[in-house]
Amino acid sequence: MINIVEFLKKSDVGEMGIGAMIIFIAMVLVAGIAAAVLVQTANRLEIQAMATGEQTKGEVATGIRVIDIEGQYGYRVFNTQGAWRNCSRIQNMTLTVGPRAGSLDVDLSTTVIEISNSSRKCILTWGGASKYAWKPANGGIFRTTSVFDLGSYQFGVVELEDADNSSTTTTPVLNRGDKVMITVNISACFFGLPERIDVWGQVIPEEGSPGYFSFRTPATYTDIVYDLY
Repeated sequence: MINIVEFLKKSDVGEMGIGAMIIFIAMVLVAGIAAAVLVQTANRLEIQAMATGEQTKGEVATGIRVIDIEGQYGYRVFNTQGAWRNCSRIQNMTLTVGPRAGSLDVDLSTTVIEISNSSRKCILTWGGASKYAWKPANGGIFRTTSVFDLGSYQFGVVELEDADNSSTTTTPVLNRGDKVMITVNISACFFGLPERIDVWGQVIPEEGSPGYFSFRTPATYTDIVYDLY
């Protein structure tokens, strides 16, 4: 018959029990650490996935659409390369734009416009608060002179529709239902647009898809205002 007292007194049996307990505790600690790492990684991936989804939604849905383009025919005298040059051409242009369906807010102060006439390209940015008009002048859009007093690198903004007052002189922001006219001094970019010339460009927001446009000027000018697009 085994003497229990003598059996328990054996040091090797106690050491084995302590070793097994240490291994068990170590396994529990490792499992706990691994579980914590997995939970933390899953949370990070979830946050990153949500942020990526919002950015993708903004890139896909957000954008500007070009609704209409009009030009004003006129006569000006330019001094180019030391010589005076008479130009009877389209001198000013407006682009009526609005946000696309489902678009997030579009900030025109960070929007860039590219316009090319086959031989030269102009890059335009917003001209600032002084180049913003709450509405067209009584005599028509092309009599709103402040928004056409622009350099070859600027565009102005004339508000047409803004139910929630999201667009202001300091933050011209477009959202659902808003429409504005972007004004361009074409004479400053290309010395005006002559007959039968191809023009194209894009309105590029900070985020989302640009609004593309392309048109050809009339074969002859007989009016003052032309619908170009």
